[in-house]
Amino acid sequence: MTSKADAKRRVVIPGARPGDVYDIQRQGDGRILLVRLERPEPGRGMSRSQCLRAMDEAPLHVNMSWDELKSLTREP
Repeated sequence: MTSKADAKRRVVIPGARPGDVYDIQRQGDGRILLVRLERPEPGRGMSRSQCLRAMDEAPLHVNMSWDELKSLTREP
């Protein structure tokens, strides 16, 4: 089976599903090996109390004033 890359360098892989992730291995002589990686099981989300504890343990620290931040992030 052959496939041709389009103008955006995309190639259709038969059997691929949206969201699949592939490890691309160059083997020399123009050969490329694609290895489909297994999707990790989604982890359990943090509870509200865990989120609040994490925010208390690692608060954001900003060492500049609001005016300094605005001058860095706004266009003149």
